[in-house]
Amino acid sequence: MSDFQKSIFDHLKKKADIDAQDVFKVADKVQHADFSDEKTVRGLVRQLAQVAGKNISKQKEDKIVEAVISQNMPLDLNTLGKFLK
Repeated sequence: MSDFQKSIFDHLKKKADIDAQDVFKVADKVQHADFSDEKTVRGLVRQLAQVAGKNISKQKEDKIVEAVISQNMPLDLNTLGKFLK
């Protein structure tokens, strides 16, 4: 890991209490995910919410899952992060 990457993960740990290992786990799952499978998408949404330390309602989770499955939103972590706010 480069010094730059380490500083980013140190910042995440300090500001949001997000561990680098958690970020890598989510990134790996996203990379290999079948975004047409509701169970897979729902699991990723829940994991992202957990890593971000956010509670999301069932209704919000359903909206995110439906948007991803129907391909009505870009599939990137920034967009999913905005849904979790």
